[in-house]
Amino acid sequence: MPSPVSRSLLGDVHFELERGEVLGVVGPSGSGKSTLLRLLNRLDEPTSGAVHLQGVDTRMLAPRELRRRIGMVMQRAYLFPGTVAENVAFGPKQWGRNLSESEIEALLAQVDLAGFASRDALTLSGGEAQRVAITRALANEPEVLLLDEPTSALDENTRRSVEVLLESLIRQRHLTCVWVTHSLEQARTMANKILSISSGRVTAYGSTAEVLRA
Repeated sequence: MPSPVSRSLLGDVHFELERGEVLGVVGPSGSGKSTLLRLLNRLDEPTSGAVHLQGVDTRMLAPRELRRRIGMVMQRAYLFPGTVAENVAFGPKQWGRNLSESEIEALLAQVDLAGFASRDALTLSGGEAQRVAITRALANEPEVLLLDEPTSALDENTRRSVEVLLESLIRQRHLTCVWVTHSLEQARTMANKILSISSGRVTAYGSTAEVLRA
């Protein structure tokens, strides 16, 4: 039988981010953008190369610790059955911290969901569910936030409100972010730097103004 053909999904990718910077990752569908995010928090393992967090190879960190320090918000909000409060409290509980009711309420208030703690998470609108997903990621107090097209499944008005929310939270918490987007306008608005990928290879990397001008 012929041996299976191996294919490199992503290669020769190198970038550095300082604390508080936002990297916009752009490129056509299937170019490797989501693969890059999955490598950053070890949902997938690289066959070569390494990812460093504050100078430490992430392979030296336990997966639970790594995913506390590097949070992730997906395109669609995958919430657990149960209440909004249970979803928000899930992450901290995994590393031995039980959030109080007042802490959960304070987190929800930051995303304009005050009073939602007892709501059934599976009955929320798309925009509300995405806000809960963002809150769940932030409850872990991450150092880095990975955003995989977090607004692309939302209608225009909701998309803009979630963008404004994320921009405010990133600034308040001085978060480092890697934001995958199919929208150059969103990248222009939200990112300090741009990484452009095509067919698994970097085609441009630099400041937002430099890359989008080119």
